[in-house]
Amino acid sequence: MNFTLVSADATKAKADVLVLPVFDNDLSGKKSTAQALLRADKKLKGLLLKTAAQEGFKGKADQTFVLQTHGKLPCARVVLVGLGARARFTPEVLRLAAGRAVKAAGRVKAKTAVVQVPVVRELDYALRAVVEGFGLGAYRFERWRTQHKDNGSAKVDKVQLVLPDGLKKEKAHDEVLALAREVVGATNWARDLVNEPAGTMTPRVLAEEAKNMAKDVGLHIAIGDRKKIEELKMGMFLGVAKGSVEEPRLVHLSWIPTDAEAAKQAPVCIVGKAITFDSGGLSLKPSDSMMDMKTDMAGSAAMLGAMRVIAHLKPPFPVHGFFGACENMPSGHAYRLGDVLTSRLGKTVEITNTDAEGRLVLGDILSWANEHKPAALIDLATLTGACIIALGNYLTGAFGEDDQLMFDVLEAGRTAGEELWRLPITELQKDALKSEIADMKNAGERAGGAINAALFLKEFVGETPWVHLDIAGPSQSPKERGYFGKGATGVGVRTLVELVRRRAAHLQAHAG
Repeated sequence: MNFTLVSADATKAKADVLVLPVFDNDLSGKKSTAQALLRADKKLKGLLLKTAAQEGFKGKADQTFVLQTHGKLPCARVVLVGLGARARFTPEVLRLAAGRAVKAAGRVKAKTAVVQVPVVRELDYALRAVVEGFGLGAYRFERWRTQHKDNGSAKVDKVQLVLPDGLKKEKAHDEVLALAREVVGATNWARDLVNEPAGTMTPRVLAEEAKNMAKDVGLHIAIGDRKKIEELKMGMFLGVAKGSVEEPRLVHLSWIPTDAEAAKQAPVCIVGKAITFDSGGLSLKPSDSMMDMKTDMAGSAAMLGAMRVIAHLKPPFPVHGFFGACENMPSGHAYRLGDVLTSRLGKTVEITNTDAEGRLVLGDILSWANEHKPAALIDLATLTGACIIALGNYLTGAFGEDDQLMFDVLEAGRTAGEELWRLPITELQKDALKSEIADMKNAGERAGGAINAALFLKEFVGETPWVHLDIAGPSQSPKERGYFGKGATGVGVRTLVELVRRRAAHLQAHAG
């Protein structure tokens, strides 16, 4: 999708659709800041606002209205998308509206669109929101369709963004659009990885995808096989991988600045969960619960998508990405209930549930990542159903004890439009992981399940500033909503990119 930015009158631009985001009070026509809306309505002899009102369009944040112009405007149709109350506006509201707009455009077979950027306080974030909303909203996973059905998939390939009246295009705006395009491409790629069936997105294939991406953007990558995992004494990782005929893979991506001093900075390390299929092992899941378990590698997909953008950001400090990929399968070789596994850190773990496998692999990978002495360590994992019960399908659970890093991650998520909610990680729950024969159990009681999982991971990060993001809910959307379609969301990519971008800006400002 090609995006351009101009200073012009949007109602004079020629395209298949003219998209006008409007606040609820813009429809009164009295104190409206949406001048393009008023001009369009005037050229349509008052028909736009009148018909919209008749159809019940009030500018609410979930509303969309489409009107044919019958030649009275250069655009064949006008698409109004509601932004709700101005006082409650955030860039995410605009991002969701842009997603609705591109889907509406797709339904009328539009190929070109003109979008009037609304008058808001932070223009750069509004520009990013429109580009990301359009790019993410146009996404469809159709690799396995032998015939592309007429399912309303967007075909828009050219989008012209029009600045609010009185504003001129600046060079910095091009950089904003470029970043947004990179984020869209990386997020949609991450969605492809997650949506791909587990039979074709095996640990080996996931590692190959990482290798190809690293080569394309200039990242260093090291890929280890079972022998390497054994050399690193990752007993928990090996235990989970035992049950599958698919060979595990250990992947380490890195961005290292060319400047010698910058390369010496303490790195940011990102770890993603990469269980390419989770049957539950011998603690077998019910069929309904197993159906979506191809998505159990969404954390690694988010890490990969973020690293793809980070390579273009070129931050003045190293950034490392890690994942251990394997399947969790039942077989005569699978690890058993009651087994004791020895982690890379030397801690022993009694297995009380083979379906609590993600934390086992993550524990070994976190230990390994922590050996790189990071300034910040973040992991993303579709870790617990308990987090979905607590927060639903659209909120990420955030765990960690370092207040500064937690604040940075939460702010990055808020700015990026990926909402996170801090949950407690308390020693009061630690007894749930107490084992009678080993240092700890891998699973405790159902109560506080998401906290128990976070406490388990905490054992492998020491005193390093660390945040664990449980993305079990928002890793996939149960329905179409805004720029989401049903399926993988690529959640985490935007938050990680924003975190690294902000950290780089902070360091550069202090260096200056």
